[in-house]
Amino acid sequence: MTAHNIPSKEQVKSYLTDRRNWGRWGAKGGAGATNLITPAKRLEATKLIRTGKTVSLSMPLSVEPSPRNPRPVQHYMKSETDPNGRGGASDYVGIYQHGYSVTHMDALCHVWDKDGMWDGKDPQEEITFNGAKYGSVDQFKDGIVTRGVLLDVPKYREKPHVTLDSPVHGWELEEIASSQDVEIRRGDAVIVFCGRKSYMDTFSDGFTDGADLPGLHGSCLPFIRDNDVALLGWDMLDAVPNDSGVPMPMHSIINSYGVPILDNTSLENLSATCLEENRYEFFLTVNPLVIVGGTGSPVNPIAIF
Repeated sequence: MTAHNIPSKEQVKSYLTDRRNWGRWGAKGGAGATNLITPAKRLEATKLIRTGKTVSLSMPLSVEPSPRNPRPVQHYMKSETDPNGRGGASDYVGIYQHGYSVTHMDALCHVWDKDGMWDGKDPQEEITFNGAKYGSVDQFKDGIVTRGVLLDVPKYREKPHVTLDSPVHGWELEEIASSQDVEIRRGDAVIVFCGRKSYMDTFSDGFTDGADLPGLHGSCLPFIRDNDVALLGWDMLDAVPNDSGVPMPMHSIINSYGVPILDNTSLENLSATCLEENRYEFFLTVNPLVIVGGTGSPVNPIAIF
């Protein structure tokens, strides 16, 4: 196996400052890197639909509180029946989407650093009690439709899941793509499978608030930027703790590169389907709720083969 050097703290920080996409898309900047998904890109992606098989990338909404789900979804039902026997049911759903329990999309207003939020905007001006004025999730109200590529880390490593002492590095993503005979192209949605369910079945404290997290190392930043990735999806998140000195460096692709993220995707079925279909590219559709000014939205991404 080829030896690789882990980037220094200064290098990781430079990945986020030296190659920012700020100002790249001008008046369309609120949509960030999804501007890379052109009409031609969408049409090209439709050619990947061959069998018509569909796979959801979403976890079920969990209403049961637990150490892994400290802010459970609220779901209340109501039913009524009139004297003639005609009735109906309705329900209320309340969701705190950020965290480790809900499959959701992070919008470009979700995070920032000392230099500002996405596109160099000042969060003190853009983030209000009534919602964000820039980079909010309603920028994606027409849906995100593009070519999706799964990078299957457990298959490549021949191990069930990523571990705390062995985070995913950028060069490994390149090697996985090569081993799967798939090329990452501009405007793709890259989905990284790390084996979260297996990890949680093995470690009872996995993905609880305050626990260390296996996942992607900051060395993966150039992979996202160099390949002009339009959307990142994953089942694990930033590796924590990390050695870069940058809190959650991979989440910083939001405010540095303008790349939205699909957090907490469920990828076991997608991995199995890619193996069955003998291909790791597919048509992907992501349709967030139209939450004006929202920092994100619960989503049910669908891969179509």
